[in-house]
Amino acid sequence: MLQKAFQRYIDSFRGFSKEIWILTLVTFINRAGTMVLPFLSKYLKEDLHFSYGQVGWVMVCFGLGSMIGSWLGGKLSDKVGFYKIMIFSLFTSGVLIFCIQFITSFIGLCLGMFVVMIVADMFRPAMYVSLGAYAKPENRTRAFTLVRLAVNLGFAAGPALGGLIIMGMGYKGLFWIDGLSCVTAILLFALLVKEKKKLPYEENKNSEEVVVKSVFKDAPFWVFLLGSYLTAMVFFQLFTTMPLYQSEWYHISEFQIGLLMSFNGLIIFFLEMPMVNYFERKNVNKLKIIIWGTFLLSLSYFVLLINVWVGILVISMFLITIGEMLNFPFSNTFAMSRAPKGHEGRYMALYTISFSLAHITSAKLGLEIIARFGYQTNWMVMGFMGLAACFSFITLNRMLLRYK
Repeated sequence: MLQKAFQRYIDSFRGFSKEIWILTLVTFINRAGTMVLPFLSKYLKEDLHFSYGQVGWVMVCFGLGSMIGSWLGGKLSDKVGFYKIMIFSLFTSGVLIFCIQFITSFIGLCLGMFVVMIVADMFRPAMYVSLGAYAKPENRTRAFTLVRLAVNLGFAAGPALGGLIIMGMGYKGLFWIDGLSCVTAILLFALLVKEKKKLPYEENKNSEEVVVKSVFKDAPFWVFLLGSYLTAMVFFQLFTTMPLYQSEWYHISEFQIGLLMSFNGLIIFFLEMPMVNYFERKNVNKLKIIIWGTFLLSLSYFVLLINVWVGILVISMFLITIGEMLNFPFSNTFAMSRAPKGHEGRYMALYTISFSLAHITSAKLGLEIIARFGYQTNWMVMGFMGLAACFSFITLNRMLLRYK
């Protein structure tokens, strides 16, 4: 029985092209290298002695740069090709990260982080388009899932590695290693992966696609973006208000909080790929899977209202993790399959921007609600926000059925 389950797990990783595996490795190196991010606010506060207000403004510039970079990366991927944008983005952002350690003024760092993030986040929509180009249509969702695994593993390794570098070399070492990882990752990509030339325009036979003149006139896609934004708003509480709640309400240690996050990562590592593989083989409607995933995310916050037993944190984390696994891989695929040929970059850019915008607003909204009304009110708001996202996806499903 165990051998059969293990074999199925291994089989879920089969069928990918060499380029997809190299993209996965590059993404892992890149994400493990983004070790500056978890320590950025600490660096600004402790090393540069910025006020909390100044740290907040630097983070706002960080988020705004991310949004603009995502849009530029998508638009330019359609114009000049994803391959050139990926190489330009990672190589240039690596060099800029080397340089930013020498900027110590408040205005300088606001501008510096804004420019770095414009260049760095051009990579994300271009990378999504590259997955669409190098993956076979039948395993595209699994390809997105494989890259998500690399992102999760990279994020898990990065902060631990960053902490060791700070202990050994200080914050300056962090900027050097981060920049070097970007340059190394993209040189590896350029050496091992050849550019895939664009095929002449042909109709995408995916039944979910409606060819439109502009992404801005694609009404169903904007309903999808609204649902994605609300889902991301709810999900990002996991990294902002949730650790504070776990510490302040239940008085658990940083190590125990870390174990809960590891629980999330381990479930994703062992279950996400076989789960996606199963749904792909059964050809289950992607939107229905997304709706159920969003509902479980919403439910994970409602269960936190039972605040008299520490075990509820494990139940909530389990629900968040299953919801995340059902939602995000299929959301990625839906966004890509919705795009007409030649417009993939713009579609993936807007999808990426919905997450960047949620990143900026989620923490601010959650912390404001907690400061004024307490944690319980925040969990209620987030739970109902998740249900609103569910309603958006249900509305989208009905819209698409009317178009058919």
